[in-house]
Amino acid sequence: MPADATAVLRDQVQFICAGTAFLVVGLAACAIAAVRRRGGVRVFLWLGLWSAIYGIQELLHGTAVVSALPPILQPAVPYVNVAVSYLVIVAASLAWLELSRGSFRRLLQANTVAALLVAVAGIATAYVRRDNPYPFKVANIAVTVVMLALLVTVLALPTRLARRYLALPHKGVLLAGTLAFVLEALYANLARTLVLPSPRILSYLGFAALLFAFGYAALQNVLAGERRLREIENELAVARRMQQAILPAEVPRLGGVRVAAAYQPMTAVAGDFYDFVAVDADHAGFLVADVSGHGVPAALVASMIKVALASVAGSAQRPSDLLRRLGRVLHDHLRGRFVTASYLWLDAGSRTARYSAAGHPPLLHWRAKSATLARVPSNGLLFGVEPESDYPECTLALEAGDRLLLHTDGLTEAEAASGEPFGDHRLEQVVREGAPGPADELSGRLLSAVAAWRPRSVPQQDDITLLVVDVV
Repeated sequence: MPADATAVLRDQVQFICAGTAFLVVGLAACAIAAVRRRGGVRVFLWLGLWSAIYGIQELLHGTAVVSALPPILQPAVPYVNVAVSYLVIVAASLAWLELSRGSFRRLLQANTVAALLVAVAGIATAYVRRDNPYPFKVANIAVTVVMLALLVTVLALPTRLARRYLALPHKGVLLAGTLAFVLEALYANLARTLVLPSPRILSYLGFAALLFAFGYAALQNVLAGERRLREIENELAVARRMQQAILPAEVPRLGGVRVAAAYQPMTAVAGDFYDFVAVDADHAGFLVADVSGHGVPAALVASMIKVALASVAGSAQRPSDLLRRLGRVLHDHLRGRFVTASYLWLDAGSRTARYSAAGHPPLLHWRAKSATLARVPSNGLLFGVEPESDYPECTLALEAGDRLLLHTDGLTEAEAASGEPFGDHRLEQVVREGAPGPADELSGRLLSAVAAWRPRSVPQQDDITLLVVDVV
């Protein structure tokens, strides 16, 4: 009896070894996809499932493995065999989809849908008709043959043409692996017809060659994508440094006035912008602008505002005129984007200010003497709608202890977990509570309040810029 058991085990060892190897490789690939969680690594998830399903299929071919299972699981083995025989081609199709593009991708998508439909129909029917566990075997083979024909055809194309259909830096290794698999499959079928010897190890080697080639191609693709990502990140870092360089290095030093600025971009580069037009020790202009959208396009427009402001600085003491001219300069360069802006001209000597805005959140004016907070809208049309527009202007009388706050809407539109925005009411409450403190303390309190309002798991939703001007 022990001799018989040894003989059976010897016959089954190829199924056990091959199945275990492919299962381990598949689980390792799935683990890589789960740990990395970056763009492009999803291909390893499908590759892992493809290998793991094939490994399970081979393990269940061995009676030794099946007999070693707990008795409660053994009746399920025939159904699992049916399921994996259909699902292996579905996993393979999904893996190939990750490397495809263009019209070839659409063909593979159609083939994947067909494979999935055949699998669902085959598995469902097998559970109902136990006398015929593989009623859709021919359809499953047809789907497999179509996919292989498509792959070989595309891989056989010249490299330049093949890149239109496959996202691959190099196709040589993948072509060799695919041909090895196809040739082994052709030989196995021919050997079955002509009653020729066809060792099972050839099937394992053919599938291993395809799996290795696919994994190599997928890895090269992912590495190329990560190299591009690193290059983009480096370029964004340079862009951020350049954008920081166009922002004022320091706030204006005016007699009897204290200024604090805070700038918190949502991403590496921002669409918010602020600048000062410092004239002398008593006069300065303060501009805050917000470009629609985010990222590099908005940041480029924000950079243009710097140049445009310099060209209209002659109107610094007339806010309405400065905004009108600034809107005219920017209009032809915005290309469908819009800009809101607010501009404050301050005369520290006479303690007066003039203010105007273009579709921007209103200026907040804290009056220390009466302990009241006023909203100063004085708004006109935002930039990018019309080339010429008029902007209303208001004059403010200032006293010692007064405070002015200019900000972008990123300050009030930060959302809590419920979706409720921070809002003007909470902004005004923080301003009132921070009235006794200095300007830089208020800017810190505002940023902290917004950060506390937004859940830690939710990233910043907009750029934030604010300027605090205190009259002392």
